[in-house]
Amino acid sequence: MINDLVKRNVRRRRRMMRVRKQVRGTAIKPRLSVFKSNMHIFAQLIDDEQGFTLASAGTVMKDFRDKKLGKKSKDAAQLIGVKLAEAAKEKNITSVVFDRGFNKYHGLLAVVANAARETGLQF
Repeated sequence: MINDLVKRNVRRRRRMMRVRKQVRGTAIKPRLSVFKSNMHIFAQLIDDEQGFTLASAGTVMKDFRDKKLGKKSKDAAQLIGVKLAEAAKEKNITSVVFDRGFNKYHGLLAVVANAARETGLQF
C-alpha cells in the first residue's frame, strides 16, 4: 500500500512539473496557482521571477469564517476567485496565467477560474 501511495505522488509530481514548465509568472503577468487540500481551497498570484506571492485567498481567511459557505464548496471557490481578482485589480494586474497544478481543469478549479474571469482577470 505504501508503494501505491509513493507511485501516486510520483505521478502527481510529474503532472505538476509538466504543467509548470509551460507556465511562468512575471510581475506583469503573474501565475494564478490553485491548490486543493482535503478541507480547504487556496489560490495565489505568484511572481516567479522575484519568487514571491503578490496576492492570495483561501478558505482559511477571516472573511470565510463569518460566512457559512462550507470550507470546500463551489460557493467558497467562487468567492475565492472574486477576492483574488479584486486583490489583483488593486495591484493593477489585469492578466494572469493559470496553473492548475496536478489537478484537472474541472469542478472547483474551473469555478475559481471562471469567477476570476467574470471579475475582470484575463487568462
